[in-house]
Amino acid sequence: MVGRPLRPYQLEPARAILDSVLHRKGLTFTVMMARQAGKNELSAQLELFLLNLFQRRGGNIVKCAPTFKPQIVNSKLRLEQILNNPWNRGQWRSSYGYMLTLGNASVMFFSADESSNVVGATAHLLLEVDEAQDVSREKYAKEFRPMGATTNTTTVLYGTSWIPDSLLEEQKQVNLALEAEDGMRRHFQYDWRQVAVHNPDYGRYVEGEIARLGADHPIMRTQYLLETLSGTYTFLSDQQRVQMRGDHPRRHSPAEDREYVAGIDLAGEDEEAADAALRSLKPRRDSTVITVAELDWSTISDLVMEPRLKVVEHYYWTGRKHRDQYTQMLDLLRNVWRCRKVVVDATGVGAGVAGFLSSALGRQVVTPFVFSVPSKSKLAYDFLGAVNAGRFKMYRDDGSSESREFWRQMELAGYTVRPNQTMDFYVPPERGHDDFLISAALLVAAAGMVELRRATGRRVS
Repeated sequence: MVGRPLRPYQLEPARAILDSVLHRKGLTFTVMMARQAGKNELSAQLELFLLNLFQRRGGNIVKCAPTFKPQIVNSKLRLEQILNNPWNRGQWRSSYGYMLTLGNASVMFFSADESSNVVGATAHLLLEVDEAQDVSREKYAKEFRPMGATTNTTTVLYGTSWIPDSLLEEQKQVNLALEAEDGMRRHFQYDWRQVAVHNPDYGRYVEGEIARLGADHPIMRTQYLLETLSGTYTFLSDQQRVQMRGDHPRRHSPAEDREYVAGIDLAGEDEEAADAALRSLKPRRDSTVITVAELDWSTISDLVMEPRLKVVEHYYWTGRKHRDQYTQMLDLLRNVWRCRKVVVDATGVGAGVAGFLSSALGRQVVTPFVFSVPSKSKLAYDFLGAVNAGRFKMYRDDGSSESREFWRQMELAGYTVRPNQTMDFYVPPERGHDDFLISAALLVAAAGMVELRRATGRRVS
């Protein structure tokens, strides 16, 4: 009727959930599917089936997600689309901006954000929690779980892996323990390889993502392999650091017909000594670091669309005022390397320098980068993706203080996973600073903003 039949791995949890609903078992299920494998389609078709089945008798389904926009809005739109089938078209209605009704049965959509107010609704038929790994355990226990108390409502938590103390992972472990006791399946999990058996196009897509990001990338491990991360990790493994080693020499001036980008991590202004002397005496001092790289477009393919980055030069200044750095920085970026793109730390005191550079070089060249939990997390993901895919190559070790400090920070760097699928990366403060690391990550961000220049012209016959 809908025209989109569910695949076998979707039908397995669907049948178990419906059995619990129809026989009033009140079970709690966990459904973990690789990203884009069809969990939202499964949820929508379950809702559609129950709306049709209970449209005379009545009852509510409650669905929540971490955010109203875009997650709840997308869920509501998906259900509206399949309600426009030949059987239900023209019979359902939308009301209050969060409810869809067919006859006497309704689906109510709520945000599970910490600030949302949802107390008072009742889930008679089904309670669904989408992206449950990002929903607060306290919010769920206090406001959503009680919605099904009076009717022993079946509950489903959907999502992907992330950290061990997430709502989804904790319920998964409870379900596995219950299954061991009574043999009744409550946890359903399908990673990308199981999905690819039924959808070869999906398999080819994920293989492309593995080529782009690397199999060890946190996104691949959690969103596609459904592995759980925990604690603090080494940001770059021995293998990844080996991958980063290039065979090209360091350069102090650009080559002809080459394109360059730069990432700049700006220091504070409280230091008084200068450069290498201060770093050697007080290695935890913050420095301004510029990393310059050549864009190598020869590696572009159907699977890899980003250029390779060949780091060719480093500059660092410690203990210099921003106004003293600015003139030299501008000359290097504009007149020496003629950078196509520069991403510069614009957090706090860095905003002034970023503004000056943007005015001098143009907004099309300079992009200020403001650090926040989400923006730094994306920076980490993108940097790891470039490293894992072999797109970040450091110049041959030349014995310089810059080379030593770069590799020191790469070895010491760690990362910590946070709620909402975010991560932080850093060098532990007691072991040094992370200015070369951050500058390298900003360099990757700069490269991601550059498009391949293609030759244009008119053929003359």
